[in-house]
Parts: sequence; C-alpha cells; structure tokens
Amino acid sequence: MSGPSTAGSSTAGPSTSGPSTGASSTAAPRVRRAVIALGSNLGDRDTLLREAVRAVDATPGITVVAASAPVSSTAVTLDGLDPGKPTYLNAVLLADVTLHDDALLDALQAIEATHGRTREVRWGDRTLDLDVVALDDERIDTERLQVPHPRAAERAFVLEPWLELDPEARLAGAGRVADLASRLTERTRPVPGATSLFDPASEPPLLDHGSAHDPTTDPSPGAP
Repeated sequence: MSGPSTAGSSTAGPSTSGPSTGASSTAAPRVRRAVIALGSNLGDRDTLLREAVRAVDATPGITVVAASAPVSSTAVTLDGLDPGKPTYLNAVLLADVTLHDDALLDALQAIEATHGRTREVRWGDRTLDLDVVALDDERIDTERLQVPHPRAAERAFVLEPWLELDPEARLAGAGRVADLASRLTERTRPVPGATSLFDPASEPPLLDHGSAHDPTTDPSPGAP
C-alpha cells in the first residue's frame, strides 16, 4: 500500500492435554486467511511485484492462494494524491498463514528489504510495499499492527484488486468491499496485457537480490 505498514498479537501455541500415554498430542497451527496489499513505484515494478509474491509463497508458514493482476494508481502522499510522483503498480494477494503476527510482519519486511525498500520518508516512493490488510475477521491494534488496515476502506488500489480475487469479500467493521469501492471517486487504471502475479504451475525460480533495483529505470507496463 502506498502508506506505512504498522504489527502484533500472537496465536495460541502447541498444547497438550490429558495424562501422558507415551505419545504427545500437539495442536495443529491455526490457519488464518491473510489479505496482503502490494505496491511499487520505483524500478521494474511488475517484476518486483511478481518476485515478491513468489517470495511470500516461499516463506515457511505462508501459502499464497491467489494474487490479482497489477493495476496502476496515482501516488498517495501525506498531502494527498500527487500525480507528479512516479505511478504505482498495486496488487493484492490472498494467503493462508500459520505465523504469529510479529513473525508474519518480520517475514514481509524482510522481503521488502531484500527488494531495496528503505524507510527514510514516510509515505515516500518505494521499490516494494507489503501491507497486511486483513487476517480473517480479526481486529488487532498493537504497536506494530493494525488489522483491518486503517486506510484500506479508502484505497481503490486495495479494494479493486481484492474484488478481482473475491467478489464477495468483506472488510471487518466496514462492510462489503464492493460497496466500499463503489463510494470512492478515485479509481485504479488497468495495465494493458497484465496477468495474475501468481501462477504456481509456471513460476520460475526466485532471483538472488544482493542489491536494490535501480530506481532510475522503469520498464514496467502501466507508466503514464
């Protein structure tokens, strides 16, 4: 999301009950459906988003279920929409996660860092942004994480790709995603020829990113 990520309570850990019978009974980790928003307005944006989705899916405790095609959106800054900033590519992925909240955030921030994300300017340009929008219907408000994401209901670049994946989606405490999207005046723009960011049958191996992408080049589709 073209805004800051915020993080953490934890789920219940393994438990055992009853007298010992020589074999322990361990509860399976609780699976939660995560909605994660992706954004990039620097570098090869399409490639960055596709690699990020594969990196998320390769993370133990996270299984990507689906990912939208990228859409194009105007940058949002602390002062509002800024057409003078590089245009964003945005997308949404759905994933089943068994990680605790802090572990999930740590994993996503590590993927951001691997792809050149820096945090010098709040809501500044970035190579990669990964934001947790929702975790099932949970409401979480800690120092690191707010779920649902406090600005998700106002962001077409979150709601519209999410609807592509789940037309009946609901944002906890706010209502149907379709209704929320219909109230917004700002719209995303389609990217000609764009396809889903995730096709498990044809995903190539992840590249090794020892250095950040060059932010001075932007060969990705959808540039204004």
